[in-house]
Amino acid sequence: MELKIFQIDAFANRPFEGNPAAVCPLQEWLSDQMMQSIAEENNLSETAFFVPQDGGFHIRWFTPSAEVDLCGHATLATAFVLYELLGYRKKQIAFHSRSGLLTVVKREHRYVLDFPAQPPSICTIPDEILQAFKTPPRECFKAEDYLVVFESESAITSAHPDLEILKKLALRGLIITAPSQRYDFVARFFAPKYGIPEDPVTGSAFTQLAPYWAKKLGKNELKAKQLSKRGGEVGCQLKDDRVLISGGAVKFMEGTLTLEEI
Repeated sequence: MELKIFQIDAFANRPFEGNPAAVCPLQEWLSDQMMQSIAEENNLSETAFFVPQDGGFHIRWFTPSAEVDLCGHATLATAFVLYELLGYRKKQIAFHSRSGLLTVVKREHRYVLDFPAQPPSICTIPDEILQAFKTPPRECFKAEDYLVVFESESAITSAHPDLEILKKLALRGLIITAPSQRYDFVARFFAPKYGIPEDPVTGSAFTQLAPYWAKKLGKNELKAKQLSKRGGEVGCQLKDDRVLISGGAVKFMEGTLTLEEI
């Protein structure tokens, strides 16, 4: 069996920026084991698979070690593949997923993802987070991930958490964030127990970050930067119980998978 596969840099304006994701178009699902094996072989933070469904597509995302419920950058990468490489012509793409209906529209050279908001709730700082950082965060919240707030952008840039300790966290991962002078806020994301020590740009994290910072700053339109080594700029708009997340994308590679079903 031969399948097309693409590698796309999402939340990027040029190659080697943003977050790379693999995208594999399918006409019907492979076995879960096969998709997991492909994701492990790709060794990227996410591999997206999609099949046609109900006038749109059903999308699934796999890290090198597990399937996840929501992924922003691989959804953006999939939309880029459909619009730019597979000739999709409708104004909006509808993706059915574990997290419900997700939509993407193209606006000039950017792609706008419409995702469900995940407003985080304040919580006690877990011991694992206190142990993983030399300087404790100011406060802690939780939704799909833990979200901890530090005083300054420099604290985010200089943070070197103990990833082995973070593997013990109960939730998917950890977002660290702080206010910024150039942007409304900056952030980084760690999910070591899912095989992602640090994710370059994490679209789904902004479904939690946007509600927090919109309330904190008193504004619904936000500009952010994820301060990973590759880095990426992300636009956010809080709209009722949804978050519009926008960014660019570029193709890095395309090829063909040759494999046998397992």
